[in-house]
Amino acid sequence: MSADGPRRTAPPSSAARADPRLEQLLAHPALWRAGSAVRGAVWSSGFAPLDAGLPGGGWPRSGLIEILPMRFGQGELQLLLPALASLTRRPEARWCIWVAPPLQPFAPALAAAGVALPRLLIVSARGAAALWAFEQALGSGACDCVFAWTRHAPARHIRRLHLAAQRGNTLGVLFRTREAAREASPAMLRVALEPRGDGARVTLLKSRGGARGALDLTWATDAYEPQRMP
Repeated sequence: MSADGPRRTAPPSSAARADPRLEQLLAHPALWRAGSAVRGAVWSSGFAPLDAGLPGGGWPRSGLIEILPMRFGQGELQLLLPALASLTRRPEARWCIWVAPPLQPFAPALAAAGVALPRLLIVSARGAAALWAFEQALGSGACDCVFAWTRHAPARHIRRLHLAAQRGNTLGVLFRTREAAREASPAMLRVALEPRGDGARVTLLKSRGGARGALDLTWATDAYEPQRMP
């Protein structure tokens, strides 16, 4: 005790309080903190109202997102088609891979929509083999985007897929049916899709740094339709 009263010790600075291990964890790209804005690069969806609601103004260039239609073949490809056409036509375009599509892709309609077919690869696989192929493509560094269709995907596997997409600087799109909305998911973005007339109602169920809620989109006059598998 000094003549002026009890001596108070100055509080430690924030730098002194910080644990280096904690700082390293907080800097990890797989960690998202509530209230933080998404600053990553994006691809335009091709739909201005949707871009306005998506984090950063478009589909993320890397990371995993989920699109949940009522059932497969009800508009999920129309939603991605403008971005797919734009990606594949770039001079520096990498591969765009579809893993286990439930319907036969119709090449003439894809070409008419502007998709550069030489940049597109289709992988036929099912079950665990499809998820394995999806993860390998995401992390390869050779793809701009990878699509996969599955009805069942454990949350722990979705987290691995998200990290693989970040590692490969790739947009990963996992298509699951609407029932999956009841399950928790580590995906950075979850979009529900419901057909409505000549378009669809898009609901942003989970959107890190973006909007939440529903909006209606109208497809192009000659909307792409896949073929049924034989």
